[in-house]
Amino acid sequence: MSAVARLGFVGLGAMGEPMCRNLARKAGLPVVAHDLRPEPLRRLADDGVRAAGSAAEVGAEADLVFLSLPGGPEVEAVAGGLLAAARPGRVVADCSTAPMALARDLAARFAASGAAFVDSPVARTRAAARAGTLCAMVGGDASAFARVRPFLACFATDILHCGAAGAGQLAKAMNNMVLMQTVNALAEALTAARRLGVDGETLFAALGAGSADSFALRNHGAKALLPGEFPERAHSCLRALKDLDCAFAAAAAAGTPLRGAEIVRDRLREAVDMGLGDAYYPALIAAIARQRPDSAN
Repeated sequence: MSAVARLGFVGLGAMGEPMCRNLARKAGLPVVAHDLRPEPLRRLADDGVRAAGSAAEVGAEADLVFLSLPGGPEVEAVAGGLLAAARPGRVVADCSTAPMALARDLAARFAASGAAFVDSPVARTRAAARAGTLCAMVGGDASAFARVRPFLACFATDILHCGAAGAGQLAKAMNNMVLMQTVNALAEALTAARRLGVDGETLFAALGAGSADSFALRNHGAKALLPGEFPERAHSCLRALKDLDCAFAAAAAAGTPLRGAEIVRDRLREAVDMGLGDAYYPALIAAIARQRPDSAN
């Protein structure tokens, strides 16, 4: 494949903007970017990122284009313009969380144009995106992965080639499914402890010192569940449901039931019905807290 001379980025939301900024600061190559909102483009101009009028314009100019979009429908909408500009040697790396089946389909369509598509969803927090310490889970051709990896390293410290097209999205869907079940377990434990007169901080300190310590405990638990802070423009209940849909679709293809995830999905749906759809998804504790002890499952 030809060398990468120009980078592109489409989608500058809470994760995409700091990822693009790290790319511009560390890659040593010009970056052209597009977003529907002008504000992140204005901020990134200070780092030398040039604004493009459309995703198709980014695709026409860049040799390697990163996507960071809300989900599958947005990825599909952008893919049309990128496919129209596809040519041999071009690579698109999708850092969004989207369905495994979509990643496989797009990989085949880009390959038919002589280009390459890899699914490279990222995990961890907005703070990790700013610090450049995300985890990237990559699915796709080994040669395309080798080409993309040095640039993923601009915003990710852990980069895993999970397998063929779609494998990155599968890994991310399972990651999110397990994480959400852990957050739900923490919310249940915290609700029960408080009802029985045990301080939440004491409970979480015990969990952290014992065998229940986890990333979720130290982040979602300590920073959201304990203080009861569920800001918007974080990973919302609605976004969490979208991510769970990816896990359920993959599990259905594998013929594997996800009983624990079904409970989390029900709790998230109840939180949405309570008006918390845009709140950070540990807000599902509100659905648990609304249950009376004599009606709890």
